[in-house]
Amino acid sequence: MTLNAILTPAAEGGFVALNPETGTTSQGESVSAALAHLREATELYFGEFSA
Repeated sequence: MTLNAILTPAAEGGFVALNPETGTTSQGESVSAALAHLREATELYFGEFSA
């Protein structure tokens, strides 16, 4: 499954990442950290809501 990620710079530094398909969001100090955190949040979302 391929999902999208929208990254925007955060006002306080780092990046905010959004997955528009699920509405999950996360943040990180770098693009790679923001994406890793978003991946984890999205996996938790699917674990919770895919039963």
